[in-house]
Amino acid sequence: MEKSLQSFERLLSIMSELRKKCPWDREQTIGSLRPLTIEETYELSEAILEGDMQNIRKELGDILLHIVFYATIAAETNDFTVEDVINGLCDKLVYRHPHVFGEHQAETSGQVIKNWEQLKLKEKDGNKTVLSGVPSSLPALIKARRVQEKARAVGFDWEQREQVWDKVQEELNELRVEVKKMDAQKMEGEFGDLLFSMVNAARLYDIDPETALERTNKKFISRFGYLEQQTIKKGRPLTQMTLKEMNKIWEEAKALEKF
Repeated sequence: MEKSLQSFERLLSIMSELRKKCPWDREQTIGSLRPLTIEETYELSEAILEGDMQNIRKELGDILLHIVFYATIAAETNDFTVEDVINGLCDKLVYRHPHVFGEHQAETSGQVIKNWEQLKLKEKDGNKTVLSGVPSSLPALIKARRVQEKARAVGFDWEQREQVWDKVQEELNELRVEVKKMDAQKMEGEFGDLLFSMVNAARLYDIDPETALERTNKKFISRFGYLEQQTIKKGRPLTQMTLKEMNKIWEEAKALEKF
């Protein structure tokens, strides 16, 4: 614990010096840091997907730097300090874990989540409604899962998870109807409903849809890269190959994958 405190004090000291003496660091604002923070968050996500612990450590450092950077800027304008950030977090964690720091009982993670959402609604500055805590700026796929998780926390969910597949099939059938009519607006609406039901299925089977889709993206990129490499070796551009020829090389790429 003492070493951790010393390391954090060192970081705060370095950040203070940077704000005083580095032209670039001195010019930064909370607004200017925002896009950089988003980029760092995606880089951390990438390292996690790759299972690269060294890069995870590095990217966590970058995220921590941003947290300290924001708090340092806020302290300069007397809005809040890093101590306020940490103490606010500590107070929230204690309050939302009465089964650890109080007398409340929670035997399963499901009970913990349900209690967590109910406590958030009771907080002075907490969420006013069940779904108000979901940031509107979240990417749609992640947002879909978050609103479903919050709805589940108050009991709005399937009685049996297998029931979700009937909903998926229902939405697929409705999409097919609109596709036949070629009504662009209704097709988009039904496609959204189908995606939402698939995210629901993923949630019920403990699959993270964002991670699953990103792994498929990487798989496609890898296979398509192999396809391009092979066509270059053959001296033929993709545009001059038949789909059957490309599919043959695609299957070679699949066979070379290690899973």
